[in-house]
Amino acid sequence: MLQQILIDNDRPQPLVEQIVSAIRNQIDDRVLRPGMRLPPIRRFAETQGVSRFTVVEAYDRLVAQGYLDSRRGSGFYVSTRQLAEPEAEDLERVERAIDAAWLMREISIESKDRVNAASGSLPADWMEEDAVMRKLRQLARDPGTRVTSYGTPQGFAPLREQLQLRLAECGVRVQPSQILLTYGATQALDLVARFFLKTGDTVLVDDPGYWNVFSSFRLQGFRLLGVPRLADGPDLDALEEILHREKPRIFFTQSVLHNPTSSCLSPAAAFRLLQLADKHDFLLVDDDIYGDMYAGAATRLASLDQLQRVIHVGSYSKTISGNLRVGFLAARADLARQLTDIKITTTLTSPEFAERMVHAMLTEGHYRKYLERLQTRLLRATERCHRMLDRVGLATDFEPLGGQFVWARLPGMRDTTAIARRALEHGIVLAPGSVFRANGQPSDYLRFNVATSSHPRLERFLAEALARPE
Repeated sequence: MLQQILIDNDRPQPLVEQIVSAIRNQIDDRVLRPGMRLPPIRRFAETQGVSRFTVVEAYDRLVAQGYLDSRRGSGFYVSTRQLAEPEAEDLERVERAIDAAWLMREISIESKDRVNAASGSLPADWMEEDAVMRKLRQLARDPGTRVTSYGTPQGFAPLREQLQLRLAECGVRVQPSQILLTYGATQALDLVARFFLKTGDTVLVDDPGYWNVFSSFRLQGFRLLGVPRLADGPDLDALEEILHREKPRIFFTQSVLHNPTSSCLSPAAAFRLLQLADKHDFLLVDDDIYGDMYAGAATRLASLDQLQRVIHVGSYSKTISGNLRVGFLAARADLARQLTDIKITTTLTSPEFAERMVHAMLTEGHYRKYLERLQTRLLRATERCHRMLDRVGLATDFEPLGGQFVWARLPGMRDTTAIARRALEHGIVLAPGSVFRANGQPSDYLRFNVATSSHPRLERFLAEALARPE
């Protein structure tokens, strides 16, 4: 029997989605079992105080998702879904791949009562939301804007031409034909992995590094080897030891404002890393999604290598809009063509409307001024965050360079997972260091978003937690 559903007209989530989510959860939790009949549309609408059209749409969506069966003249019933049992090995891999997904779920919950120090994004009021909305309205009125047709496989040509100019400012010489627009940086990294790797292959990653990429790679069955991250880049002595034992095909890394440490690659480390890549014949994928947040000149692998052994990845999700999901990769001409074919095979195209939107933002001149303000604001927030962490007794081993994150160590604590779980009980979301390890190893670090870590409740909680560790 369907349990009571709580519908709230004040929530931002549409009523249809609230009903769909509630019924789906009851089916997944086996409260509603296969074959059970749902309340008739009229009765459900009267009970919940919603329109019949809302209930019809909710039921139809659940039918489309395979949760309900519609029987003409009889009503709607919970579907008997025959799902194949996964192999034990596959199930274990999936569980290991999503073992950090709880963090993303907690980060994504929007509540004014929560302190989201673990967030991976800038707060909405830090970004140019008004400018984005204004440009969206302008594009919608432009008769040349295509909103119902597919874009081109490589992406909106004027944006690729603009990216050619922006990469040239970073010292990277590239043609528009070498640039592939993607659905965020995540798709760019996935395309590279799909093309070069297969289940069981060894992949080098930063340790600590970007946890969501780790989860994706583990889900695909790759074997991850973490290269320790130092203040000036990867620990190249440790990398050299790994290369004497292993034959990796790719090293996924970050040169500028590395996540989670906000460290930057030094010129000396970059030269030696490229020498090792040439000697041991592996590719370097440089994920540069935070580069625009850095104030000043930075060392990028692509500028030294000119895309011979480097694939450069970028995105505007962190600075313009996470909702638009516009990213790109730049590679050798032959690789760009091959990766475009992979994109066609998997997703056909990326959204041209969003690409047009980003192109308009980049070419109107406003974006550069916004970045200058953002960089200054991040530097000040980083300094405040460091002072707060010093007051409560957390150690910060990396010099503040700006950027979005501070990587802080809890002295005397082997694993920060327990304190992160405890913080949730107090309405505080922390990012434990273990989720940033290549294989989820324990860590005595926490990652803080400097833009969301200034709340007094956070400082009080950390001070009390360190004074009375459990």
